[in-house]
Amino acid sequence: MNRLVLGIDPGLASTGYGLVSSVGSRLCYITHGVIETSSKAPHPERLLAIFREITTVIERYSPTEAGMETLYFAKNVSSAMGVAEARGVVTLSLAMHGIPLGEFTPHGIKQAVVGAARADKRQVQECVRLLLGLTDIPKPDHAADALAAAITRLHTADIASLCAVSATGPSRRP
Repeated sequence: MNRLVLGIDPGLASTGYGLVSSVGSRLCYITHGVIETSSKAPHPERLLAIFREITTVIERYSPTEAGMETLYFAKNVSSAMGVAEARGVVTLSLAMHGIPLGEFTPHGIKQAVVGAARADKRQVQECVRLLLGLTDIPKPDHAADALAAAITRLHTADIASLCAVSATGPSRRP
């Protein structure tokens, strides 16, 4: 079964996206990019721009599913609010198009892509490059992170679907 996954790295200033398909166990790079908004633009217009542009990507490529990093609070709570709002408009667009979304912790993405939950950003980017057969690390960083989210969705959805099948299998009651 062919799967086309849209990975998202949400942010108010820069939302990364990346598309990866799989045929069996083979990963195929499709595209990546960023949606940038200006800090000089009114806040609602920035959110609307993210919504419109991610909707354009969705309508152009018709992904079957999506993957996105969960929100975590680091040092800067105010920037986390912008990320949360960007996540919201992306999630809304995905829901409007009926696209299932898998959400992953930063450690979960690192584990799925590199095999080590404590991998650094450079290791993740290098593994994305290798897994997708690219000559260079995808730029900018937000787009590389989005591709990592797409790869994670592809890797973990296989496991989740296997678990769902075994959990819903025939009853063993006498």
